[in-house]
Amino acid sequence: MPASPTDRPTACLALADGTLFYGQGFGAAGDTVAELCFNTAMTGYQEIMTDPSYAGQVVTFTFPHVGNVGVNPEDDETAAPVAAGMVVKWDPTDPSNWRAAEPLTNWLAKQGRIGIGGIDTRRLTRAIRQQGAPHVALAHDPEGKFDIEKLVAKARGFCGLEGLDLAREVTCAQSYRWDEMRWAWPEGYTRREGPGHRVVAIDYGAKRNILRCLASAGCEVTVLPATATAEDVLALDPEGVFLSNGPGDPAATGEYAVPMIQSVLERDIPIFGICLGHQMLALALGAKTVKMNHGHHGANHPVKDLETGKVEITSMNHGFTVDSQTLPQGVKETHVSLFDGSNCGIRMADRPVFSVQYHPEASPGPQDSYYLFERFAAAMAQRA
Repeated sequence: MPASPTDRPTACLALADGTLFYGQGFGAAGDTVAELCFNTAMTGYQEIMTDPSYAGQVVTFTFPHVGNVGVNPEDDETAAPVAAGMVVKWDPTDPSNWRAAEPLTNWLAKQGRIGIGGIDTRRLTRAIRQQGAPHVALAHDPEGKFDIEKLVAKARGFCGLEGLDLAREVTCAQSYRWDEMRWAWPEGYTRREGPGHRVVAIDYGAKRNILRCLASAGCEVTVLPATATAEDVLALDPEGVFLSNGPGDPAATGEYAVPMIQSVLERDIPIFGICLGHQMLALALGAKTVKMNHGHHGANHPVKDLETGKVEITSMNHGFTVDSQTLPQGVKETHVSLFDGSNCGIRMADRPVFSVQYHPEASPGPQDSYYLFERFAAAMAQRA
């Protein structure tokens, strides 16, 4: 329920322009600085908070019922929350779901993440849409004591995401194998058995469900860190290479990722990219990326497949986009956002190399986009 007007604020959200929002804090105490975005999804707050693509961001949830199903280890997209904090309209309630392992508030406190409730999220969302994603400082003090000048100064001092390579911070420390498949009733998560297509997945901040989808599509997955070289990749004799999602400025990550991808492209190996992986592939092919005003974050984004006319309902999380006007000859635009016409997919005209900006593994359709994993597997099968 919304906080009582008589409750003393225990959290403060300070924007770099000096705008202040007071509310009730939950989760960890302390303060953090980040870029502020909004997410329009009606479900999946735990998956959003643990999505590595949200590194360096505080997430405003436009749907008011956050925390009502609690949290559980099966829904984590990575080992711990990556988003810096969360902003919600109503304070989280006690969970009411048979899968809940603990309340959202307890989980955030243990993980060192700050939440603020009782905020007019509609007003905040309008501000983000009109003015762009602002830099903010989010503070939680159970006693309600805030140094406002210091918080605003911290927000103004935040360097922003442009030019920032965050993939290094969220990638795995060493390579590992992955064989867990998608969740299915009643077994839950099961393991893939037997031989499969040898896939090297580059971890720029990979979500676990992407790796599960690859395994379910018949792939034998080996995950390598973001900084893996072409020699590291090719030493595993892959039948396909997957480029994962991730946070930060693609141009910054591309300084070391692009040369690796370009070397792999010379070997005529099927390549599939998602989100930051899509942007990495585009950069490797000669295109450019640009920072968006407020990005795309949500599970209700319509995307049109230009080659079939099909419209998919997709999940998105990105603040940068590929500039379709810079795509070189031989690279086709395959998908576009029906919200703003921005690029959402590309492919090479003569080779099985393709990528999408959205997240097919998030299943908002729910099965609208799973064909992309099957397309990747089919491309490897044709070359076997």
